[in-house]
Amino acid sequence: MKKRVVVTGIGIISPVGIGKDNFWSSIKEGKSGIGPITRFDTEGFPTKVAGEVKDFNVTDYIDKKEAKRMDRFTHYAVAASKLAVEDSKLDLENINNDKFGVILGSGIGGLETFEEQHEKLLNKGPRRVSPFFIPMMIGNMAAGQVSIMLGAKGANETIVTACASSTNAIGDSFKIIQRGDAEIIVTGGAEASITPMAVAGFSSMKAMSTNNDNPGKASRPFDKNRDGFVMGEGAGILVLEDLEHALKRGAHIYAEVVGYGMSSDAYHMTAPADNGEGAFRAMEMAVNDADINPSDVDYINAHGTSTELNDKFETAAIKDLFKDHAYKLKVSSTKSMTGHLLGAAGGIEGCICALSIDNSFIPPTINYETKDENCDLDYVPNKGVNQDVNYAISNSLGFGGHNASILLKKYTA
Repeated sequence: MKKRVVVTGIGIISPVGIGKDNFWSSIKEGKSGIGPITRFDTEGFPTKVAGEVKDFNVTDYIDKKEAKRMDRFTHYAVAASKLAVEDSKLDLENINNDKFGVILGSGIGGLETFEEQHEKLLNKGPRRVSPFFIPMMIGNMAAGQVSIMLGAKGANETIVTACASSTNAIGDSFKIIQRGDAEIIVTGGAEASITPMAVAGFSSMKAMSTNNDNPGKASRPFDKNRDGFVMGEGAGILVLEDLEHALKRGAHIYAEVVGYGMSSDAYHMTAPADNGEGAFRAMEMAVNDADINPSDVDYINAHGTSTELNDKFETAAIKDLFKDHAYKLKVSSTKSMTGHLLGAAGGIEGCICALSIDNSFIPPTINYETKDENCDLDYVPNKGVNQDVNYAISNSLGFGGHNASILLKKYTA
């Protein structure tokens, strides 16, 4: 018999706030976390704005000496995981560690470390490269460090599917618990790619917004005048738990995970397939996995990157699957506030779906000013709405043609 899987903890490090409560308050208010880049000198860069994490003190979560041996993306992962476990009220002394796992997503991993150490190699020679360079940089190290910190000896993986990474991580965690191979999994993702190389690379692709004079309005998903995505950073972590295990310890249940779908476009390195047919199949699979009708879905947290093709084709995919109901359900892109956290996007947005269900509130798409004839759904423009959410989908679509959707529902006994 399949186990039921529930969300019992949420931890967030984000451009709009640290910790679940600060984050959710900003999301409800429609606050933008986008501003001028401060991590490096942007002279000569076409894009000069991003969603940086502010007021983050790593030593609040990690010993100073240990922190020096980790990249920033691992700092965020460890901090958010600690917050999620704290929020879940798990007693780590009294759980079966062999059935306690960590599965995280990251699209790029320790890019900041890579750039810093490469500069040392060029300027000071090979002997000056840190002995910690490799374990700081490799993308699996966030999951590794979180498992060490928590004593989690079960499933331990890192998923790398570009911007779908964290949603795949959450979906895979759901399936592992569902089949009984774990009781608890800490999942989601972390990213810290606001670096010269990443910003230069995405800028060269002409994928990023150049609305440098008005950072707070640069990310404008589904708006006719959108001009590219805005990079964000941080971590979104959920504690997923076997329902029986959660009930036994009296845990607060935010939502139940009931569906997961993934697909490949098999089409192009960076462009989505025509009319979002890959996104359509991922959502359809999630709905079928949950054994519900498409018309049961109340809210979709869209991938909604604020790029021309993504927003147009994701809208087409929603209309193809949901038919007339597409115009009745709510669709919003919270990337309008947080920016695009790349491999961590699905982690943050999975947290938002769980909070949306738990709080009966649908967050807005801010900066929505001019209607695009190709994007004609209810994007919850500029102001969130109080509404019961029984079923919510989180979509993530990545370079390489990766598509992933998870489906959450309001928990009922």
